Amino acid sequence: MEKKKFRLFDAVLMAVVVVLVVESVAPAAAIGPSQFFWWILLLLLFFLPYGLISAELGTTYDGDGGIYDWVRKAFGKKWGGRAAWLYWVNFPIWMASLAVLFTGVIDQAFQVHLGTWTSVIIQLIFIGVISVICCYPVADSKWILNLAAIAKIIIIMSLGILGIYVAVTKGVASEFTVKTMLPSFNLKSLSYISVILFNFLGFEVVTTMASDMPNPKKQIPQAIIFGGILIAFFYIFGAFGMGVAIPADKLSASAGLMDSILLLIGQHNWFVIVIAILFMYTLAANLISWSAGVNYVASYAAKNHDLPAVFGRENKKTGMPTGATVINGIIAAVLVVVAPLLPNQDLFWAFFSLNVVALLCSYILMFPAFWKLRKDDAKTERPFKVPGNKFLINCMTWIPVALLVIALIFTAIPLNGSASEVNGKMPILIGTVVTMIIGEICIHYAERHDTRTDEEKKNTKY
Repeated sequence: MEKKKFRLFDAVLMAVVVVLVVESVAPAAAIGPSQFFWWILLLLLFFLPYGLISAELGTTYDGDGGIYDWVRKAFGKKWGGRAAWLYWVNFPIWMASLAVLFTGVIDQAFQVHLGTWTSVIIQLIFIGVISVICCYPVADSKWILNLAAIAKIIIIMSLGILGIYVAVTKGVASEFTVKTMLPSFNLKSLSYISVILFNFLGFEVVTTMASDMPNPKKQIPQAIIFGGILIAFFYIFGAFGMGVAIPADKLSASAGLMDSILLLIGQHNWFVIVIAILFMYTLAANLISWSAGVNYVASYAAKNHDLPAVFGRENKKTGMPTGATVINGIIAAVLVVVAPLLPNQDLFWAFFSLNVVALLCSYILMFPAFWKLRKDDAKTERPFKVPGNKFLINCMTWIPVALLVIALIFTAIPLNGSASEVNGKMPILIGTVVTMIIGEICIHYAERHDTRTDEEKKNTKY
């Protein structure tokens, strides 16, 4: 029998590399001192229940379908298809945003000015390399993910330690009082809540490695618990370092991390280049680690005729979902080529916001699916079960849903009618609507081209 390749240590590091997203710490830090209120509140009301629910669903329903399978079992084929589409489509948009960020880091680290189309060429190479790597089993590339976890820890610890050092030697950058640390509930702060929620997502990707674990029903909950503790610590420590040493108005969404390192060190030197190289490596590793989840979900949905068949194409030798992977690369490539022609030139934030909205929408379906499966499928054995009575289970289901809905409203819908807000949010709102319409077309297409008989549909193995 082939030896299982993913140990608990590897699973914990995978949780760290998937969930710990260093490029989005700066947008959260831009909220100001009140970011710590949001970090702590969302850790308790979202991160904790999300991790526990992911562990229960991932160990109870441990097929390759992941979030698609859970929603489909709870609400039927069409809702499963919608969950799969929203979960998958965020990935190529995110890939485009990280490709843009990749060239931005090159500019800052090596003090060069890349021309527009030179940047586009580098971005296309970035997308191409990632797409090729994603066509191979992630389990065989676990060293890539392990190194990325270590790189992320180095970056986050550097931010925290440097920030504390600067605050102690040069003074605290912002006023930390009860008043400033409580949320102001202004539109800018509330629109960044979605970034903090995004920072917490990804635990269900770890469940896709179940077939490569010796004892997944035990290892998955352990990886989520241990990884969750580490992730919470690193996020808060890095955010604290940035918050005490750098004024919030000096942080930008697109270049915040490298700006922070430069501000904390005070000059451009070898350490800045080292951090930049580690950062660029983590950008690639983010995509490699997430691809295992999103592409398998899309492929599984396609095999079940809830997404077009092209998503279900696999490499016969490796079993990897190459159809979804190739489509990822094509969409991301089109976005970066078209990007220079768009009026909004903060391209990272524009793409990143749309990616966040699509991903959060898929999780709005996951929590109710957990709640319904607990009620309708109570007899199924649950190796790990979220503790708590009926009231607590209701709170752990519906409070995260409410937080997701609120975050989406403040991220994508212009609320005060100002020109700056309309210009910033309308592209996100329009992009979200277009994305959902395309998703409905894909689901309808897959349904119409499902030639199986009713009996075959009933007996399908997927």
